[in-house]
Amino acid sequence: EKPLRMGRSGGIHYSRDPENPSKSCKARGSDLRVHFKNTRETAQAIKKMTLKRAQKYLKNVMEKKEIIPFRRFCGGVGRAAQTKNFKSGTAQGRWPHKSAEFLLQLLRNAESNAEFKGLDTDHLMIE
Repeated sequence: EKPLRMGRSGGIHYSRDPENPSKSCKARGSDLRVHFKNTRETAQAIKKMTLKRAQKYLKNVMEKKEIIPFRRFCGGVGRAAQTKNFKSGTAQGRWPHKSAEFLLQLLRNAESNAEFKGLDTDHLMIE
C-alpha cells in the first residue's frame, strides 16, 4: 500500500505571506458559490485600494455606478463606456453582482480581524 500524502505540511497555505505579520490581517473564502473568472477580475480591480475605497467601489459595482474591467477572462464580454476610467486600455467590463457581494463580505471579515488585532482600519490596504 502507498502511504497517504499530506499537502504542504498539512496546514493552510496562503498564496502570499505578509512582510510584517503584526501589521496585517487575513481573510479567506472556500467553496464559494460564485464564478471564478468574475471573482478573479473583481479581486484584481480592488487590489492596491484602501479598505474603505474598496468597499465603496464594490457597492457602486452592485448599483452599476462603477464597472469591473475584464482583462484576462474577456472572451465574449461586451464593451462599456465606464471602462474609460481605467488605464488598462480595455473597453470590456461587467458588473458582477454576486462576486462583488462575496468579496464585500470577505472585506468585512478582514476588517473585523484587523479590529481584533488592534490595527487601524482607516489605513488598511488590500494586497
